[in-house]
Amino acid sequence: MSADGDFSKFRLLHTMIRVKNLEKSIDFYTRLLGMKLTRRKDYPSGEFTLAFVGYGDETDSTVVELTHNWGQQEPYDLGTGFGHLAIGVPDIYKTCETLAAEGVSIPRPPGPMKHGGSVIAFIEDPDGYKIELIERA
Repeated sequence: MSADGDFSKFRLLHTMIRVKNLEKSIDFYTRLLGMKLTRRKDYPSGEFTLAFVGYGDETDSTVVELTHNWGQQEPYDLGTGFGHLAIGVPDIYKTCETLAAEGVSIPRPPGPMKHGGSVIAFIEDPDGYKIELIERA
């Protein structure tokens, strides 16, 4: 907490998710969702690699940290606490059509929210993390 109660210099930096296959995850987030790989670093003594992807530079945009533990053989248990990432897209139907052609799982096809409001869809990344797509003009 800020000592003087001023939170104006606080900002969300990144969200971290663990991934089993780093190259497949980087491809998904960059090629299929249009993010940029902003940095990547191996940590041999800890046997892990960190890769950061996002739509802008880390100095002023929130990014996703992909953590790859080198010895991980089994898929991660995604648990029940994590919900999803959300990405605004201009044409959700076209986006989902393109992603489906690439073999991306779309457990909730695009359409209006059940109780009105936004047009949304849910897709899954290579590790099964849910990503909500929200249509934004």
